[in-house]
Amino acid sequence: MTVNVVLVEPEIPQNTGNIVRTCAAVGAKLHLVKPLGFSVENRYLKRAGLDYWDKADIKYYENFTEFRELHRGKALYYATTKAVNTYADIRYPEEVFLVFGKETAGLPEELLKENKERCIRIPMRETIRSLNLANSVAVILYEVMRQHGFDGLMEKGRLTKYNWE
Repeated sequence: MTVNVVLVEPEIPQNTGNIVRTCAAVGAKLHLVKPLGFSVENRYLKRAGLDYWDKADIKYYENFTEFRELHRGKALYYATTKAVNTYADIRYPEEVFLVFGKETAGLPEELLKENKERCIRIPMRETIRSLNLANSVAVILYEVMRQHGFDGLMEKGRLTKYNWE
């Protein structure tokens, strides 16, 4: 199973840092599409990702056109508050790309319109504009992992001082 998280022009370093940590936790690849709203040397970015940077597989792209050309024909799902389908309505394939837009504007509506059947949303009350990007990635990413039996993630939990036996 190959799960990919794509951030198109992310703006807030703390969000991206938290997403790095989440991707490292489940073994998802992270694709960062420029322009980024921060430097990858940003101390807040590093702090939010803690010591997980070396455990994450991160790829960079100059723009979304470059990303799409390199991944033509792949299963891309676009997260947006404007979608008809919820993230739980989809049966995700073994290789999937979960695409998220920038915090202030989301993904371009033209892109969403072209991909209506692959647009997904997280249900929420109408009076709420959106969820935090890092939270949205975690919710959808873990649904994909759940559908695939948490492949490779179910190592037995360990207590710090005691044993379960």
